[in-house]
Amino acid sequence: MNVLSLFDGISCAQVALERAGITPHTYYAAEVDRYAIQITQHNYPSTVQLGDVTRWREWDIDWSSIGLLIGGSPCQGFSFSGKQLAFNDPRSRLFFVYVDILNHIRRVNPDVKFLLENVKMKKESLDVISKHLGVEPVFINSSLLSAQNRQRLYWANWSFGQPEDKGIVLADILENGVTDREKSFCIDANYFKGGTLEQYFEKSRRQLIFQRSRGFNSGGFMALDGKCPTLGSNSWEQNNFLATVDGFRKLTPVECERLQTLNSGFTLITNEDGKQLVSNTQRYKALGNGFTVDVIAHILRCMQ
Repeated sequence: MNVLSLFDGISCAQVALERAGITPHTYYAAEVDRYAIQITQHNYPSTVQLGDVTRWREWDIDWSSIGLLIGGSPCQGFSFSGKQLAFNDPRSRLFFVYVDILNHIRRVNPDVKFLLENVKMKKESLDVISKHLGVEPVFINSSLLSAQNRQRLYWANWSFGQPEDKGIVLADILENGVTDREKSFCIDANYFKGGTLEQYFEKSRRQLIFQRSRGFNSGGFMALDGKCPTLGSNSWEQNNFLATVDGFRKLTPVECERLQTLNSGFTLITNEDGKQLVSNTQRYKALGNGFTVDVIAHILRCMQ
């Protein structure tokens, strides 16, 4: 079958198809971010890039050949961490473009499969999406298959349930340093900005990794498995834990790749001289906008 991926980003869906054992004849991708496209074409050079999703009526493709429509329409208007403008946010209104394309394909291929991903949202917005798609969503937290708490809703016209918990913790995917929790906060497209202790402990966002203090005795506050004790948000400034570390940092791009269950270095592109062609800032943005690959692969396996 042919696959059409809307809001394709760095083609996490293409990685998921691969892991699910599905090889599309042609993979069409609708994406406008040039850095995301660069990463996709580096990993999957046969991808057919279509450009702006709002110009879909201009695409020269055989619509009847599309067997699977997949996408995660922009979620900023629905996210509880944003202004919650819902469909008044122009980015979130792109959901209706997804619906238009789905309905267009259905006219020439009634058997088309579809999958839509989006954030946990208010019931009013959820109901609008479900009504247009004709199915109810399944809630899955990426924490079951990764070291990241990433709560997402998935709408599809086939049945699937919860994946089996792999028991992966944040300490498992770190390049260095230690953490005070088992699962990372959700990374987003703004994670490249880094975070502060206040954001981390009081707002539960912008995951931080701590550096071991010089001469630190691992038999003290920090467990031998590299994890620190969990701190209460009301007492972090006074907690002895902060006296045992030299500082903190944000997750590395490689660690973010691992949180999204991508292979290490998936977003790294260099030329023959070793010069990096996509900046770390753009890598962070692309990863924050991406799917958790193994969750999508789990759903696709159920389609088969």
